[in-house]
Amino acid sequence: MKLLVFGKTGQVARELQRLAPDATYLGRDEADLTNPAACAAAIAASDAQAIINAAAWTAVDKAETEEAAATTVNGDAPTAMAQAAAAKGVPFLHISTDYVFDGAGDQPFTPDHPTAPQNAYGRSKLAGEKGVRAASGNHLILRTSWVVSAHGANFVKTMLRLGAERESLNVVADQIGGPTPAAAIADALLTAAKAMTQGASGGTHHFSGAPDTSWADFARAIMAEANLPCRINDIPTAEYPTPAKRPLNSRLDCSAFTAAFGIPRPDWRQGLKAIVKELTQ
Repeated sequence: MKLLVFGKTGQVARELQRLAPDATYLGRDEADLTNPAACAAAIAASDAQAIINAAAWTAVDKAETEEAAATTVNGDAPTAMAQAAAAKGVPFLHISTDYVFDGAGDQPFTPDHPTAPQNAYGRSKLAGEKGVRAASGNHLILRTSWVVSAHGANFVKTMLRLGAERESLNVVADQIGGPTPAAAIADALLTAAKAMTQGASGGTHHFSGAPDTSWADFARAIMAEANLPCRINDIPTAEYPTPAKRPLNSRLDCSAFTAAFGIPRPDWRQGLKAIVKELTQ
């Protein structure tokens, strides 16, 4: 399968390179997502059998003051990519987020649940979803949550750094979701891409790690895995204000994705073990 991937340095893109080293990877210098037309042109010039967009604006809080820029990267660029892929009859796979929902309640969100993003980042990602669907090609929108790996900036790396420096940390305990190893997302995308090149339909699906947990309990698991004595104190979201409103409920119902592609939810505890091992070697 000839594969074209947008993204080189992000968490999922790095894991894709491990699993599919022969694919073509476009970084910012080759395909700048602030220039959607250039992204479409890269697809038009490619002979790839499937396209994966693993690039995005991921600075959630920064999007509050730069929503137009975030929307260009997360909305206009994937729209242009999807249109170019549809014109060539090539499957297009795109990563989205639980932030397109309102974060209310305590039940896992299904793919067809009404969207109602509560922050600029969520709105920018929803714009991308709408554009990808409107392109009318065979596409997969894969919503995920709480992405972690040994690369880039993420919760695991932050906790390991702070946990080595401090005796205790205050961590939010009333936000619940599924930490998702980037390696598992990369593997799921490759499996789905292969199936789609063979005629499988995509659609909008959910994929997040299991079991659902709180940020505080996740932090405790990180400290235990790394043998750090740092104590985790539970605090409510109200005591940790951020520019962008965070959802209290990030649970995702992933059953439709498992049924369609045979891919179960990954156990984040196994993913965490691998991440900590890589970072400490």
